[in-house]
Amino acid sequence: MKIDAHVHITPPDIIANWQKYAKKEQYFGILSNAKHNMFASAKDAVNMMETENFDKSVVFGFAFRDMGLCRYVNDYAIESVKKHPDKLIGFAVVPPDNRETAKEIERCYNAGLRGVGELFPAGQKMDLLNAKKTSSVTNTCKELDIPLLMHANELIGHDYSGKTNVPMSHIETFVSNNPDLKIILAHFGGGIMFFESMKEIKEKFKNVYYDTAAAPFLYDCKIYDCIKALGLCEKILFGTDFPILAPSRYMKAFDKCSMSDEEKKMIFGGNAMKLLELNPS
Repeated sequence: MKIDAHVHITPPDIIANWQKYAKKEQYFGILSNAKHNMFASAKDAVNMMETENFDKSVVFGFAFRDMGLCRYVNDYAIESVKKHPDKLIGFAVVPPDNRETAKEIERCYNAGLRGVGELFPAGQKMDLLNAKKTSSVTNTCKELDIPLLMHANELIGHDYSGKTNVPMSHIETFVSNNPDLKIILAHFGGGIMFFESMKEIKEKFKNVYYDTAAAPFLYDCKIYDCIKALGLCEKILFGTDFPILAPSRYMKAFDKCSMSDEEKKMIFGGNAMKLLELNPS
C-alpha cells in the first residue's frame, strides 16, 4: 500500500478568498503569498492519488491561530474523509494553547480523524519549552493514542517563505517532555534526525518519526542513503507536501538511492500503516 502522509487540503471558499484570511492570520499570509504556494481541495487530492497511483493520503487543513478557523477546516477534513473513506485519513488542526483545544481534538477523533497536525510551532506561537502550555495537545493525543505531526525546518541554507528559526534544542526539549507521545516531525525534522546517531538522542526519540515533505526543494538523493546508513528506514514516512509537490517529483531520488525494495516499501506505506494502525486492504 502506498501512502502519502503529508497532504494539505483547503475548503473551496478559503481557496477563493484566501487574501481575506491572510490579513487575519500572519503565518497563513506568509505561506499563501509564497512563490511556490498552491491550494488543493479534497477532490484535487483524490485526483492526484489516482494519477500518481497512491492508495491513501493523510490530509489536514491549515493550522490557524484562531480556533474558529481550525474548527472550520477540521469540519472540511471530516466531511472529506466521510466522502472518501478508502482514500483519505484525516488529521485535526488546533491552536496549541486554546482552552478548547482538548475538546476539539476529541470532537475530531470521534468524527473519524486519526491524528493532529501539521502544527506550526512558530506560526502558532507554540511554546515547545513549556510542557504545561502544550499539555492540552500532548495529553489528549496520548490519551487517544494518536500521533502529532509538527512542522520543523532546517536552520541554515537558503531562505524561503515560512522558514522559521525554532531551535533544535526546543524540539529536543519537547520530545523529552513527551516520551510516550507519537510525534511526526515534518521535513526530516529540519535535519534533527541526523542526531539520532547520538545514543542519547536515539533513545529520547524512540517514538519520533520523520516525513519527507518538500525533500526535492531541500536535499539531493544522498539524503536517502544517509537515512539507510543511520538505520532510520523504519521511522520515515513518505510525504509530499501536496499540492506544492506531487509524488512523481520524488521518484528519481528513490531510484538512485541504495535502499532495498523492502526498505522503500516501509517508507512508502509500511511505516505509516503501523503508526496509524491501518489494516492491509
